[in-house]
Amino acid sequence: MSSKCRKSKREYLLAIWDRYQRVGRRFKSKILDEFCAVCGYTRKYAIGLLKRKPRQRRKKPGPPRQYDGSVLAPLKVIWLACEQMCSKRLKVALALWLPFYEQEYGALAEPVRQKLLRMSAATIDRLLKPERARYPGKGLCGTRPGGRLKHQIPIRTDNDDVDRPGYLEADTVAHCGNSLAGDFVWSVTFTDIYSQWTENRAVWNKGAEGVLQQVKEVEAGLAFELLGFGCG
Repeated sequence: MSSKCRKSKREYLLAIWDRYQRVGRRFKSKILDEFCAVCGYTRKYAIGLLKRKPRQRRKKPGPPRQYDGSVLAPLKVIWLACEQMCSKRLKVALALWLPFYEQEYGALAEPVRQKLLRMSAATIDRLLKPERARYPGKGLCGTRPGGRLKHQIPIRTDNDDVDRPGYLEADTVAHCGNSLAGDFVWSVTFTDIYSQWTENRAVWNKGAEGVLQQVKEVEAGLAFELLGFGCG
């Protein structure tokens, strides 16, 4: 039984209970017949419900909801414009993106603006949870985990020894919707560990020749010498 159906039956019980207590046996029988027909109860169960006074449900204690549709609407627009970044980063990015949002969609009411700026990352996660289900990430990682090799290849857990620019990490993301079948573009992102300098390139179908060409192009355009290169 749905919660809406249960709520309707309870509202009906509350509506007829007082009337049932006031009338005589003849009319009680008619009310009981009607109650059973409407709600689908057995006569014995319906009599039990009408004998005891139904309790009014109290509202759950706690402060009223602060974040309604007026807050969710700009939050969703900015989140999508930021390419669905995680909530911890989005919390910091909101202050930077709000002026551009208001330039495009009009000024926000000051209470709404303040709520957007002070909400926590956990609150952003809660508000965007339904939207994340509707807008899954556009990129898929096409890197297959190497189960046999991961225990044999040493993995760096920090980069404390990197004290200058020139050591790059690279990774790829597939822009293919929900399937890796067919031909599509891959983005290749190169990030310098020390300076966080980032270069982005696109390659068709992640072919070795195309990827190598983009690596050489990035190396030629760097503002510093390429000293090391790693990829996931």
